[in-house]
Amino acid sequence: MEGTPAPSGVHGVRNRLRRVVLGVVFGALTGVIAALIVAGLIRVSALYMTRTPILKGPVNFCSKINPKMLAFLCEEAAFSDSQLIGLSPNGKYYKAVLENGFTVAIKRIESASPPAEAQSKSAKRRIQKNLEILGCLRHRHLMTLHAYINLSDRYSLVYDYMPNGSLEDAMKKVRASQLRLNWEMRHRIAVGVIKGLQFLHFGCSPRVLHYDLKPANVLLDDDFEPRLADYGLLGLMQETGRTSAYVAPECFQSCRYTEKSDVFSFGVILAVLLTGRDPVDPFFGEEGGGSMGRWLRHLQQAGEAREGLDKDIVGDEGEEEEMLMA
Repeated sequence: MEGTPAPSGVHGVRNRLRRVVLGVVFGALTGVIAALIVAGLIRVSALYMTRTPILKGPVNFCSKINPKMLAFLCEEAAFSDSQLIGLSPNGKYYKAVLENGFTVAIKRIESASPPAEAQSKSAKRRIQKNLEILGCLRHRHLMTLHAYINLSDRYSLVYDYMPNGSLEDAMKKVRASQLRLNWEMRHRIAVGVIKGLQFLHFGCSPRVLHYDLKPANVLLDDDFEPRLADYGLLGLMQETGRTSAYVAPECFQSCRYTEKSDVFSFGVILAVLLTGRDPVDPFFGEEGGGSMGRWLRHLQQAGEAREGLDKDIVGDEGEEEEMLMA
């Protein structure tokens, strides 16, 4: 009959309507499931922060160390000045030899939280969870956290002992002609630093940011292989310890720190290795354009990039090309 829709047309409308309804229902269910998952994660996190016991005594992550060997850390006067091997605004590094002959470096730091907050259980649980994550990390270019102990608002972190000190110490000796680091060694240090950083950013779950990458936090082993120190400790250390020359400008402007901020810090370290200069050198005042970065940019634009290289590593033409590419 005329005016009567074809059966196929009716079925087509019904199919489209069914798909729309199914899409709405599926979308709603997906949203509900996602909300339940988020709520579950929040609840688990809340339970951790309220019910997880605060561990007493030394917390150990290393089979070589018996917690009893670290009992001396509970003493207020556990170290003497003769054991001091490093000093920074965030704390002190001490050298110690354990009962089994294992030599370690112990960093003692005060909590970054205000006294009242530092004493709170939630703050201690938050720091405890962070240190548990760091204690599980293993990489040849990271300082391994072997153990820690918390007394009041003071933390003692147990790491490997690095006999050659820090990259900052090494570069000071280079500038004073007390040590020679050729380009091969400097290149190896730079590669090791970026490999350690790459592991923190892409090889860890959750991702770990360094927050304070600088030569003082790059330690050197017997073979001058670098190991990153003090990574992931932002919630534990005071902000005053961060050196502005190595901190990305956006960190001061927005107070936000990302993996790009770590990469900026690595770029400054690479510039230090190439030039042999300290970025806080007065030279980078008026004569240097205000910063090491501006000085290097000016040399590059003027076609004089070679003038920025450390004279102690200039020589082989092939190596120079590699340096300039860096």
